[in-house]
Amino acid sequence: MSYKLLIAAGVATLSLAGGMALAEEVGKVGVDWVGNDIVVDAVSDPEVKGVTCHVTYFDRSIIDRLSKGNWFEDPSNNSIACRQTGPIEIGDIDLSKDGDEVFREGMSLIWKALVVNRIYDKQNDTLIYLAHSRQVVDGSAKMAISTVPLFGQQVVWKNGKPQ
Repeated sequence: MSYKLLIAAGVATLSLAGGMALAEEVGKVGVDWVGNDIVVDAVSDPEVKGVTCHVTYFDRSIIDRLSKGNWFEDPSNNSIACRQTGPIEIGDIDLSKDGDEVFREGMSLIWKALVVNRIYDKQNDTLIYLAHSRQVVDGSAKMAISTVPLFGQQVVWKNGKPQ
């Protein structure tokens, strides 16, 4: 059993328990002859119906791992694009500046994860989705953002729109 399968099982268990989104692989593009791939996942926000994020990340091949070492870790490179894909209905979201962690996927055996946080920008009536790598040591400055403007949209707020 590969470490990615173990990580995926662990993340799926945590995601189900913690209300986080599960990713569905919708694309996989080979980038070189040794089998390295760029994976595209679709992630639906569990507390914001009608918004889907597409997250990309690099998946190293066995050949690359054996030749370059660092066997249990994928690079922190990632990208995100989020769009309205249906009527927007917003549930119980965190309105603080930290926002909510809506998705997490392991990028190493233990220490590194690709994380997507949702932040509500009240002043501009916009949802911000931030993709970044979380590492125990030294963190990571690699990040990407995507926004979903709510202005002019028919948005249903389950708990009432924040004032």
